[in-house]
Amino acid sequence: MNRTAPTQEGGSLTRPDPAPPGSEIGRLRADFPIFGRRVHGHPLVYLDSASTSQIPLPVLDRMRRHEQWHNGNVGRAVHTLGSEATEAYEEARAKLAAFIDARSPDEIVFTRNTTEAINLVAHAFGGAGGGDQRFRLGPGDEIVVSEMEHHSNLVPWQLLCQRTGATLRWIGLTDDGRLDLSGLDELINERTRLVSYVHVSNILGTVNPTRPIVDRARAVGAITMLDASQSVPHMPVDVAALDVDFVAFTGHKMCGPTGIGALWGRADLLEVMPPFLAGGGMVGTVSMEGTAFVPPPARFEAGTPAITPAVGLGAAVDYLSAVGMAAVHRHEQQLTAYALAALAEVPGLRVFGPTDPAHRGGTISFAVQGVDPTVVGRQLDAVGVQVRVGRHCAGPVCARYGVPAMARASFYLYTTTDDVDALVTALADIRRRFG
Repeated sequence: MNRTAPTQEGGSLTRPDPAPPGSEIGRLRADFPIFGRRVHGHPLVYLDSASTSQIPLPVLDRMRRHEQWHNGNVGRAVHTLGSEATEAYEEARAKLAAFIDARSPDEIVFTRNTTEAINLVAHAFGGAGGGDQRFRLGPGDEIVVSEMEHHSNLVPWQLLCQRTGATLRWIGLTDDGRLDLSGLDELINERTRLVSYVHVSNILGTVNPTRPIVDRARAVGAITMLDASQSVPHMPVDVAALDVDFVAFTGHKMCGPTGIGALWGRADLLEVMPPFLAGGGMVGTVSMEGTAFVPPPARFEAGTPAITPAVGLGAAVDYLSAVGMAAVHRHEQQLTAYALAALAEVPGLRVFGPTDPAHRGGTISFAVQGVDPTVVGRQLDAVGVQVRVGRHCAGPVCARYGVPAMARASFYLYTTTDDVDALVTALADIRRRFG
């Protein structure tokens, strides 16, 4: 049943339930012990899930059990603990593959985070691609990104272009926070070797269309890469349906721990890519004269991996799968629609990005007229409301919209309309006192 909440003018906004009918999302907060704490004497209102999500008890318990009873190194051990650790590690890989509809667990490479996953692919283009034509890059070649990118999907390509003499080009932004695809056929051309872009913006919340970009890249033979850090945790993602070549995402934004992420790659591309890091675990035979490397994914996982975080990520996948990603997405869309309407009632508040919740995820960046974003963040924290403040590793986006920084509220499956109300009430008070 929907409820109503008062507006600044005394009217009312449609106030959706914390969860869609038939969903258990509204009851999930009990799985997150952190919501029992208070901040500065106020109930915790956590609105920074785009940065890192909270971890539910089943995930925490699974990692604790692994460390307590199954702690061993993965790989060639013949003893019981080593075998159990290897089984748990590979089981997590299989769960992750199924979660994004990958054809095989061998297409999943564990990394530390999204940043490392993107750099792994950049390394293949950086003169280390061997004889495979698809990874050759030099003067006259071009890489295409967008103006919307997180620095992790911009800086690696800038450095790669500096090393190889290639040229970096980008898709611009419209005034309402969407990709400007009007010049796509000219931008992605026969010189384009790679197109790497964000699926859901970490600062504007924009859900970007993939089909026109992928189709144009395919037409000119360019490799495609998707930064899915803000999509895999929040909506159903099918890598086969997306039809891209690489997808990067991270565990700590999807109810998992820090220190573990993943790169999904097409098997035929992973097979010809050179190692990213060298050491134990990624070699077949080693002599003083040379080394032969094992096939993917182990080729890209040198050294002792983050075993317990991987196990935790597998448990997070179990947790999200039990809830249902369609339900998570539906909940966030309803919550975002409610939040956008409520924030529109706060005088002097500027919201960045699309105003239609159908075209955005549960991330809303804003500025309060006349109030420094850092002051906004500190005043919100004083009443228990946790938001992110700064450029959000997306400096070009802030520059595009003429602001030095933004405050950002971001939602997840455990966010409620009460959380949104606390944010809106606090912002209205900040505007009255400081604006």
